[in-house]
Amino acid sequence: MSELYMMATISDRNQSRRFLAFYKEYDVTVTLLTLGRGTAASEVLDYFGLEAAEKAVLFAFVTDAEWKKIKNGLQKQMKIDIPGSGIAFIVPLSSIGGKKQLQFLTEGREFIKGEESTLKDTSYELLVVIANQGYVEPIMDAAREAKAPGGTVIHAKGTGAEKAEKFLGVSLATEKEMIFMVTKRESKNAIMKAIMDKAGMNSKAKAIVFSLPVTETAGMRLIEESAPE
Repeated sequence: MSELYMMATISDRNQSRRFLAFYKEYDVTVTLLTLGRGTAASEVLDYFGLEAAEKAVLFAFVTDAEWKKIKNGLQKQMKIDIPGSGIAFIVPLSSIGGKKQLQFLTEGREFIKGEESTLKDTSYELLVVIANQGYVEPIMDAAREAKAPGGTVIHAKGTGAEKAEKFLGVSLATEKEMIFMVTKRESKNAIMKAIMDKAGMNSKAKAIVFSLPVTETAGMRLIEESAPE
């Protein structure tokens, strides 16, 4: 049995190609890249002799065994422990919306699914939808029909489209939207099913949806109060 994780890497924007090349050495190429900006206080930057920089955020999907090897490589090859080199972390996936989606995220790499979640007592889940650009509205319409709350959209670029197309046999756009929705755990399956049915791999949106466990929340009072007794 194995666990599947979403791996996030944050680095200076000018180092993103270097990290992509590094991950390719480990056969991990289905990656999403989005942009950000560092917010470290000036005194911290001065201490380490750094300058404020534009950031790249890379998302990939790895098993626990793959992460152990990648982490070792990040430390030895990429020198990620040196201040300013970047940071990488993993979050366990709770569930994935279908076999094709699992194959897409793992690129067909050997993976034997374990139990649904390592965090059993979570009341909320973070749903993450990856879809072709321009299809946020039909995805959110499907989610709202299943009583989903609102979502947050981040624009990203897919960096492993060629391998994914070969594996799935479908054409995938490079430009992507990532949609984040926090929802009650008991509502998760219905929302994921609605998105897959109306905007899944058989649609132009080519949406892939998975969930991550959320241990604590603030700001969800209205959802809690509206929940049936």
